[in-house]
Amino acid sequence: MLAITVSPFLWQLSTSLKSLQEDIYTGTPGLLPSRPTLSNYAEVAETIPVWSYAVNSLIVAAIVVAGNAAGATAAGFALAKLRFRGAKLLLGLFLATLVLPGEVTIVSQYVTVRSLGLADTLLGVALPGAIGMLNVLLMRTAFQAIPPEMDEAAIIDGATTWQRLRHIGLPNVRGMLSVVTIFAFIGAWDDFLWPLIVLTDPDNYTLTVGLQYLNGTFSANPRLIAAGTMISFLPIVIVFAALQRFFFKGVEEGAIKG
Repeated sequence: MLAITVSPFLWQLSTSLKSLQEDIYTGTPGLLPSRPTLSNYAEVAETIPVWSYAVNSLIVAAIVVAGNAAGATAAGFALAKLRFRGAKLLLGLFLATLVLPGEVTIVSQYVTVRSLGLADTLLGVALPGAIGMLNVLLMRTAFQAIPPEMDEAAIIDGATTWQRLRHIGLPNVRGMLSVVTIFAFIGAWDDFLWPLIVLTDPDNYTLTVGLQYLNGTFSANPRLIAAGTMISFLPIVIVFAALQRFFFKGVEEGAIKG
């Protein structure tokens, strides 16, 4: 399974490092470049404003991650620990939104974003994904695993709702919060269809949309396409490498720390 999953990425990396003098269509292809070079990456950066596109993608991803980290945490805590009228109805509505694929609501999303005056803006790209329903349910499940006795003891001691969330809830759901952060970042960074619909100004293009220029302009040179793909893949690796220790630590410890 590891070979099946990782081999395409290794092949893309190998192709991006091969020079023009090296044939990538040989009958017995080699994974290791005979004369590795970084000129393909430099040529991509010279041909399209790849770093500007990357900054746009980072801005969108930052808004989506912040929205999910704050909104999904607050909503998940409310559904799991607070008692209020209509809680089951709200939970059912959250579950119902997961039944519909994103393509079904994409037209209404665009009409809403345009009516708000956010068409062709990075905020308009990030707004629909700012709070994911699946992330809310994941955080609700994590908060539900906290024994109710801990909340009852905090209430007896006079703790407010925000104090319970900060001092009891958050320390025990850091593993799930890391999962939500990773999923939100990957979803925002890799999204192609929604930015393609919302954005019309090339200066606002995200990286996934901007890299499509390589497919048309350099279709005869897959080395540059592979280099652009690896540039877009690198931030995902960095985010996962930064958060994976919290993720696995949360899995090992379970929902509750001793």
